[in-house]
Amino acid sequence: MAEAAGLKISDREEYLQLVTFKIGDEEFSVPILKVQEIIRITDITRVPSAPHFVEGVINLRGKVIPIIDIRKRFGLPCLDCDGSSRIIVVDSGNKVVGLIVDSVSEVLRLPRSTVEPPPSMTGGVESEYIEGIGKLGERFVALLDVDRILTGSQMAELNAMDGALF
Repeated sequence: MAEAAGLKISDREEYLQLVTFKIGDEEFSVPILKVQEIIRITDITRVPSAPHFVEGVINLRGKVIPIIDIRKRFGLPCLDCDGSSRIIVVDSGNKVVGLIVDSVSEVLRLPRSTVEPPPSMTGGVESEYIEGIGKLGERFVALLDVDRILTGSQMAELNAMDGALF
């Protein structure tokens, strides 16, 4: 038996490996296998006619990556980026996108047995983006479904945007 964060965990327990990040006071996470990398905020090139929550694009080692402001996507108040802000580069529905977050917290191993379905309303964030709520002691972590951040039509719009740029 191993002990993690005050909980007894069996060696046979299935774990989720997550990258956790903050949006305001709330803690969210994405599966580590969906994360390509985490970078500091860089110059973002605005793109005309992009969806309101798309800040623009960046050039990441020769690839054009659309950048999504998670606050805008969730309908939360916008904040200026600061020294803690990061871009998490993820695979979202077969498209690589960057997600602007307030800060990145840690890589977390969460027992799958502690994850529950999301409540119908999740702190103002539409529950359609939330896969579940993980509990670790007194701590709650919302598991973000990165494949649902963009609808099919929004994904097509971003693909067309890529084609128009190059």
